[in-house]
Amino acid sequence: MPPPTILCVDDEPQVLNAVERDLRTRYGSKYRIVKAGSGAAAIDLLNRLKERGDLVALFLVDQRMPGMTGTELLSEARKIFPEAKKVLLTAYADTEAAISCINSVGLDHYLMKPWDPPEQVLYPILDDLLADWEATAPVEYDGIRVAGALWSSLSDVKDFLARHQIPYKWMDIERDVKALAEVEKVNGRENAHDIPIVFFPDGTHLVKPDTRALADKVGLQTSADHPFYDLIIIGGGPAGLGAAVYGASEGLRTAMIERASPGGQAGSSSRIENYLGFPNGLSGADLARRASTQARRLGAEILTAADARAVRVEDQYKIVELADGTELMCRALVVATGMTTRQLEAEGVERLTGAGIYYGAANTEAAFYRDQPVVVIGGANSAGQGAMLFSQFSSHVTMLVRADTLEDSMSRYLIDQIAGTPNITVQFNSEVAAAHGDTRLEGIDVRDKRTGAVERLDVAAMFIFIGAAPHSEFVSKVVETNEAGFILTGVDVGRGKTKWTLERDPLLTETSVPGIFAAGDVQHGTVKRVATAVGQGALSVSFVHQYLQTV
Repeated sequence: MPPPTILCVDDEPQVLNAVERDLRTRYGSKYRIVKAGSGAAAIDLLNRLKERGDLVALFLVDQRMPGMTGTELLSEARKIFPEAKKVLLTAYADTEAAISCINSVGLDHYLMKPWDPPEQVLYPILDDLLADWEATAPVEYDGIRVAGALWSSLSDVKDFLARHQIPYKWMDIERDVKALAEVEKVNGRENAHDIPIVFFPDGTHLVKPDTRALADKVGLQTSADHPFYDLIIIGGGPAGLGAAVYGASEGLRTAMIERASPGGQAGSSSRIENYLGFPNGLSGADLARRASTQARRLGAEILTAADARAVRVEDQYKIVELADGTELMCRALVVATGMTTRQLEAEGVERLTGAGIYYGAANTEAAFYRDQPVVVIGGANSAGQGAMLFSQFSSHVTMLVRADTLEDSMSRYLIDQIAGTPNITVQFNSEVAAAHGDTRLEGIDVRDKRTGAVERLDVAAMFIFIGAAPHSEFVSKVVETNEAGFILTGVDVGRGKTKWTLERDPLLTETSVPGIFAAGDVQHGTVKRVATAVGQGALSVSFVHQYLQTV
């Protein structure tokens, strides 16, 4: 297969040649660099590339072109290669057009002319975008294959692989005769639906693997390299990743324990649009990948599929007990376990979970419901982000919201986007009464909270975003929590049954136990935002240093 393509488009030959030269200098060994002198020529070229089965990684397009502007070209180009990254080359006066392009076509970046020197202005930006593209590119490979059926409960396997950027090929046994034959060869014909099965390049396979077995097989770190650390972080969401990056960068021997995949609940967010420094937004998976790579590069260990079951304190040391019986000791501990998703209590929901019913955005499933109606349950930001994602694929998205407004629970920018999306309908004062279907979801009963009336809604999938409870049970006997389970820190310590015993006051994120800190959503009184969690994780490392100076 030929290398992926980078396409540059400009109607000025001198500028076009200069762009091509700079692209070829940096990326010519790995990508095929092609150019076009107009929007029409570019569309024709893209159609020919598509017919040949080639891949396009990135568009670098000038805004001011006669006949077809750069924004108009990108709008058409993304229909042909939707996964390609989109960069607009603008003059100073075109910045408003570029910002508008972010909203209208999902622009990834815009660059102002001139882009010299490219080593400082051009290459760092394109390096980052191409790394993102490579992480999710639909490249042919001889690698991991996952066999199952769309209606089987296998989203955990697919989400795990996707969130760790591990390429795999999906094989639907209901549509692929060869895939069914491979499954029957492993399971026998009578157990053909004992799925999913993960096939590996070395000829081995796993049937219905748990995350630990899967993580071990694909080469992720699941066990610690050392028995003792300066800092252990429990939880790999934004707060935990923030603490891992800052702990490792400041010379602390750091380990982060994550029971599933780095990113936490934020890792399943389809689009975070209010995170500082990313004007076009970024997905939770992108944020988790970038932060995990950064933490590892700085020296932190990230233990995947490792579940902390208990914490105890011996003298000045904190001991973390893992589910496999392993014990790790540290001088300071940061609890950043976030929230545990609440389950929707309605008839039929538990039985059909994974077979048309999903918790969270389930990015790996969204595309399977192209041109089909889906329903989103919830009225907070995560539900709004999910609805916007599904609106790109589904024929119609219905949002069921228990409240009578979105104003109190959702950011204004999302409310405006939803209002401006024609295939999204919001039903207020509504809740799910029951889910129906034999082997997969076929419809739900929707109850009007005001009148009690129930109506049937035919949908192919239901995505649930109904909030979460703090994940603090494993440490609740050690540190002080409030009645809801949120960990008390700083000035809130001592207001319950546990009293602070040291002469100094507890530090801002320090719990009732000196040297144990809490950060992110599991902490009492926090603002539930990604940026806040990252900041609290980083801030906790500063307090860790202060604590270590006292012991």
